[in-house]
Amino acid sequence: MTLFTYELDEVEKAAQAVIEAAANEKVWVFQGDMGAGKTTLIKAVSRAFSVTDQVSSPTFGIVNHYENQSGEIFYHFDFYRIDDPTEALDIGIEEYFYSGNYCWLEWAEKIAAFLPEKFFLIRITNDSVTKRILTLQHIENAS
Repeated sequence: MTLFTYELDEVEKAAQAVIEAAANEKVWVFQGDMGAGKTTLIKAVSRAFSVTDQVSSPTFGIVNHYENQSGEIFYHFDFYRIDDPTEALDIGIEEYFYSGNYCWLEWAEKIAAFLPEKFFLIRITNDSVTKRILTLQHIENAS
């Protein structure tokens, strides 16, 4: 487990810390309260990966598809509006999770039963109005 503290104007440094800590893990779960900065951090991560598409929270569409200059594909999920976790199965989340592409998940606790066995957890907590604390952890659940 790794801890990283940053001010809002240091979000690019935080994004780099997340990328380095994640290593080769492709499924990233962003966890935090409403307004903690999940989408802001995802935007910074996408800039670090040179994503060319406009990055925004896919609250109503559940998933957004992005590409970078090298043609790499990234999926950004927001499960906040999911009422029934099986709705996630209807969009084929398993195919996304095992595609080998980066998958960035917000509000994944709503679909906890369907998360892959291995993922990278990015927990964001607010220390003050401007300071954030990241807890970075590789998760591997045994079957």
